[in-house]
Amino acid sequence: MDATRESGESRTRFALNDDCRTPAILTHVAEPTHWAFPSDLQPKSGEVPFDLSVPLDAVVALRVEIPEDAFTASILGTERTGNGVVIDDNGLVLTIGYLITEAASIWLTTHSGHVVAGHALAYDQVTGLGLVQPLGKLDLRPVPRTDIASADLDDDVFVIGHGGRGHALRARVFARREFAGYWEYLLDEALFTTPPHPEWSGAALLDGNGRLVGIGSLFVQEAAGDDTVKGNMFVPSELIDPILDAMLRTGRPEREPRPWLGIYTAETKDGIAIQGLAGGGPAERAGVQLGDVVRAVAGEAVEGLADFYRRVWRRGPAGVDVPLTLARDGKARNVIVHSVDRSALLKKPSLQ
Repeated sequence: MDATRESGESRTRFALNDDCRTPAILTHVAEPTHWAFPSDLQPKSGEVPFDLSVPLDAVVALRVEIPEDAFTASILGTERTGNGVVIDDNGLVLTIGYLITEAASIWLTTHSGHVVAGHALAYDQVTGLGLVQPLGKLDLRPVPRTDIASADLDDDVFVIGHGGRGHALRARVFARREFAGYWEYLLDEALFTTPPHPEWSGAALLDGNGRLVGIGSLFVQEAAGDDTVKGNMFVPSELIDPILDAMLRTGRPEREPRPWLGIYTAETKDGIAIQGLAGGGPAERAGVQLGDVVRAVAGEAVEGLADFYRRVWRRGPAGVDVPLTLARDGKARNVIVHSVDRSALLKKPSLQ
């Protein structure tokens, strides 16, 4: 069953599993291929003001195995592949968190073909970013990082996937804006690029000076008049900076976990519709049903998905009760959802 999640004009594709309870996020699962972008779409060493060999080498391939009984197995799959980028001299790899959530094993492959095991060091559900510690020597130079305010995003940017220059894409940023994801996820600002990279998960987004500004998260489609712009959404890599020390020490940021309801939503003409429920999750236990439309949180009307999330999170940390007003069959219904910390439901990595 297909569905479309809309945020403003942007549309992100996903599919519901056969039981219609949990959406299966369409992350990219790549197999080794010999494809390459056309030459005119590839960055060339003599045409960029930075050493192109650094990011081409620093972006590694991730192959991740997840236990079949993991909480996210039915949503994200048990075999996940994508990219990550080396960000320090010790080989620390920054990637998108959904690739490594509940990982039982991780293998990192460099552009030269060197393979080492990795450890899922940390995953932050708020930013969506994850860290992998290689358990062997990668011997790669890290990619320098910058923040969006300092980045050169006016002209060409570069999306780098594992596989050398043939998998490096010259692109442009067509939007910088808030992003609300259907899985209880919100970014105050995300970066959107076009044309799309077919292996976007964990890919590195570089500014015009070769500095890391984003980590690949999604494929998106957006209406632009009579046309459709296809591209990728990137999580700003700067979001790792204020939480990096805590993530390295404890595997999670030093902040109280947000309340999680266990719902998957879509903005429709009727409002925020419940299109998926985590089996046995807080919302399902409270009596929320597929097709319900959220009207209010604690008696306050919601205006869009981002506003809904912010009102829920303002109630307090995980464990707080969240009163919802729902529209069902033309009638208003009130339920109280006892929220939980989603991370408590996830399998924790053990050092390999």
